[in-house]
Amino acid sequence: MFEAKDLHVRIGGKEIIRGIDLSLEAGSIHVIMGPNGAGKSSLAMALMGNPEFAASGKIILDGADLSRSGADVRARAGMFLSFQNPEEIEGIKVGNLISKALDSRDKSGPDLDRMVEARNKLISDCKKLGLNESFISRDLNVGFSGGEKKRAEMLQMLALKPKLVILDEVDSGLDVDGVRLVADSIKKMQDGTRCFLIITHYPRLLKHITPDKVHILDKGMITESGGPELAHRIEEEGYSGAQAKKTRKGPEKKP
Repeated sequence: MFEAKDLHVRIGGKEIIRGIDLSLEAGSIHVIMGPNGAGKSSLAMALMGNPEFAASGKIILDGADLSRSGADVRARAGMFLSFQNPEEIEGIKVGNLISKALDSRDKSGPDLDRMVEARNKLISDCKKLGLNESFISRDLNVGFSGGEKKRAEMLQMLALKPKLVILDEVDSGLDVDGVRLVADSIKKMQDGTRCFLIITHYPRLLKHITPDKVHILDKGMITESGGPELAHRIEEEGYSGAQAKKTRKGPEKKP
């Protein structure tokens, strides 16, 4: 459903991502883990089309080549990025932002019945995330706690129902209950019509979600891929310990 082929990313003339390949099937969850400075957030920004990140290579979603498309086109095509540090925007209500995003994506004009239906769903999604319905009338992220900001991102995800969900350290700043709510939101979206790319430092979220693939990103390259056991190994040994063990075993033999 989603492919990144030979992706290179530069910022300020410095190469941050050095030729990675990712392939996600519909319904799958892939996790990217790595130490600070590995290039995880840069990868997320480049995939979403942030113009500050000069990217080369192929980015394909559901058969459409989006390599040369801007962030707006990628969003309408079904890509979604939950930011690590969401911006505070005064004067833009949470509910209005989501309504405008839906209108832009669906290219639909004003329709009272559709607007009422969308608002009712938004209220229902708020309750799923442990939020009061008044939340949608607040200015986007203004005065929000860290947990509220992450819940606002999840609210957008539930409303927009994207094909590719990129979650950049969505579990950071959340307590145990917040992590569980995020995990439950992801599970509700697992209907086989979309795929997830979760970027994280720690495997806390993975105690509630079983990924199909775990990748280690280090110095701009994917140095190892495996199943859920790779995340558990990192939790026990750290990145340096996990990498050292692989080095002692020697390179994997190719058939």
